[in-house]
Amino acid sequence: MAAAAGTVEAKTVVIGGGIAGVTCAEQLSLQFPADPVYLLTAAPLIKAVTNLRQVSRTLEEFDVEEQTSGALQSHYPNIKVVHSAVKELKAAEQTLVTEDGTCYHYEQLCVCTGARPRLILEGSRYVLGIRDTDSAQAFQQHLAQARRVMVVGNGGIALELVYEMSGCQVVWAIRDRSIGNTFFDAGAAEFLIPQLKCEKLQTPLLCKRTKYTTQGGPGREDGRLGSALGPDWHEGMDLRAAQETPRCVHIEVECEVKRVLLQHEFMALHTPPSCVPGGEAEGATAEPADWPVYAELTNGKIFGCDFIVSATGVVPNVEPFVSGNNFAIGEDRGLKVDDHMRTSVRHVYAAGDVCSTGWTPSPHWHQMRLWTQARQMGCYAAKCMAAERRGESIDMDFCFELFSHVTKFFNYKVILLGKYNAQGLGPDHHLLLRCTRGHEYVKVVMQGGRMMGAVLIGDTDLEETFENLILNQMDLSVYGEDLLDPNIDIEDYFD
Repeated sequence: MAAAAGTVEAKTVVIGGGIAGVTCAEQLSLQFPADPVYLLTAAPLIKAVTNLRQVSRTLEEFDVEEQTSGALQSHYPNIKVVHSAVKELKAAEQTLVTEDGTCYHYEQLCVCTGARPRLILEGSRYVLGIRDTDSAQAFQQHLAQARRVMVVGNGGIALELVYEMSGCQVVWAIRDRSIGNTFFDAGAAEFLIPQLKCEKLQTPLLCKRTKYTTQGGPGREDGRLGSALGPDWHEGMDLRAAQETPRCVHIEVECEVKRVLLQHEFMALHTPPSCVPGGEAEGATAEPADWPVYAELTNGKIFGCDFIVSATGVVPNVEPFVSGNNFAIGEDRGLKVDDHMRTSVRHVYAAGDVCSTGWTPSPHWHQMRLWTQARQMGCYAAKCMAAERRGESIDMDFCFELFSHVTKFFNYKVILLGKYNAQGLGPDHHLLLRCTRGHEYVKVVMQGGRMMGAVLIGDTDLEETFENLILNQMDLSVYGEDLLDPNIDIEDYFD
């Protein structure tokens, strides 16, 4: 570990111990094995990609492993991990200062500090955000004694939590008409909802990756968030509450949290709380005064609960870089980058959740703050930095040609390709659907006879075929509805 206050002359510095930052540092280490690469992180552990599997030309799966700095440096000896947060960036002087007092004078800098949860209420002990290992452990501790939990939000973390939790009531508040609106449409949501009404299969609490505890570790007393969780963060965690009750998930749609009330504030309203359908008869609820916190929704309902999980998106961690520096900022408050991951400030690059793409994207790609894109951006940023140092040109990586993501929701494999929700396509598109309840859901987005995107839920084995059809833009008009005919082996047909 590199430490000691003073001045360090560094060709390359990467800030952030998450997937984007570590991937960037690893790639720079391979590009320039004789030069030290400084990796600065506020967290005691770093996140490394392991078991990378190329599913198709653009689809990839991987595990995320928490590692100590020593484990990373054993594989990449020229990476110098510094466990200290950045205090100040003086971009005009190509200098940054860490909180341990060290001054780094860099030739190239890559900011990969990720994003933090956008909480519905800051500073409340009853409102939790889940972003890193420490916050996930805090959630697990709260859940152990919970009778009812409210989940606010409709993204990936919310979807995973609502399905994985058991032994308590769950009130799920979403501002959309259907669940999972970030990832799929109402039809796919209807396909998945029955999974919430049946008992979840209990699987052994096995974890295939090394885990380290961060309790009492350095750099956590200030409440600073560590790097983001990996794509299977809940594996190996016991997300069961204390009660022996059947699964009870109640969904409130098209609403948001208007305000959060403590117990005495709610009692002063002299208003009865809203009931959870199906939960009262089980005796699983408490008297109104027994709930420590209440959430008033914009639809007028007020639900009491033991705590609230705020899963309403993230905010890029751009502080302290923007102060005193002339960074262009995207609409989503990230550092705007061009098609070579360069920010508007010379010699400063950015990758992962902290950045906002400022280039004109491919017709079938869009930015989404996902682990897969964090890895791809981190790797590509390192290649761009290496090309600049060598005075070489570099083409944009092929991964930016097609949006592709593979994940798992409600125990189903989910694959998203291209404009899977018809993002930005206008009214002249149409959908082709194939659904076998409890088995698979296939949706294809068509425009002008060409495939523009797809949602695949279940083991469809169609991802590689559809990926090729989107990329090569073959005119499929002649096939019409037969394109998804289950009696036609489409994989062989288009190979």
